[in-house]
Amino acid sequence: MRNSVIAIAGSSGLIGSALTSALRAADHRVLRLVRRAPSSADEVFWNPDTGDFDARALQGADAVVNMCGVGVANRRWSGAFKQSLRDSRIGPTEVLSRAVAEAGVPILVNSSAVGYYGNAGDRVIDESAPAGRGFLATLCQDWEAATDSATSAGVRVVLMRTGLVLSPSGGMLARLKPLFSLALGARLGNGRQYMPWISLEDEVRALLFAIGHDDLAGAVNGTGPAPVTNAEFTAALGRAVNRPTPMLVPGFALRAVLGEFADEGLLGGQRAIPAALERAGFEFHHNTIGEAMAYVTAPKGS
Repeated sequence: MRNSVIAIAGSSGLIGSALTSALRAADHRVLRLVRRAPSSADEVFWNPDTGDFDARALQGADAVVNMCGVGVANRRWSGAFKQSLRDSRIGPTEVLSRAVAEAGVPILVNSSAVGYYGNAGDRVIDESAPAGRGFLATLCQDWEAATDSATSAGVRVVLMRTGLVLSPSGGMLARLKPLFSLALGARLGNGRQYMPWISLEDEVRALLFAIGHDDLAGAVNGTGPAPVTNAEFTAALGRAVNRPTPMLVPGFALRAVLGEFADEGLLGGQRAIPAALERAGFEFHHNTIGEAMAYVTAPKGS
């Protein structure tokens, strides 16, 4: 799909910035949907909070990628913050989905998360698994349902249920690597909860793959092929930075500091696998947590 026009909402975040760069490198034109006055020809103003968005701005676009949403770990989960997590996802997705349908855009790739499945224990989870329970699971269900107007209009909608994205810079690992380098890396709780991860490089490649493959629609797990437990993740990051990881943070301590997010975001997990991507022929560059850790900890320029 060279020389395609791809519109992106949420292009300034970790994944959005990397996706924008990859699209431009592949000779695509990127339209960035922004909530301020546009400062360049590739920017289009929208205000999803008020529904202020002219669908004509999307006419001629070959695909839209929606990655709107306040980070779930940005703050302790107060009632107001939980509402902001919903407001930053559901309303904007509804506005964008209607615009996609009205403008006749054929493809919508919409962010979601493996939190859709709730705390699934050690069961292997593919895209056929039912929704779980809890705030995050409900949030993801409602977020995905916000694309219904596009689906009803015949748009091919991909719901990318992403796991923990591992990046050489930014994201959660930017906060973890300094601690691990000081031998302060620690398992969380009993360490048996699963952490479905994916490298940033493979996440971007999966999004490009979803745009370009007509046989992908509906739920797609954006996770690496080999999810690991928190204990395995901790040990792998320790090995990558050549530091021991003997410490453990008890669950009660995490709950005291982080409240509800500790149970849903850190002490629970999903053993999610990318069945839909693999069926469609996607090949990962980082198949194991060891490969992913080598990627994120490699010296810059290597």
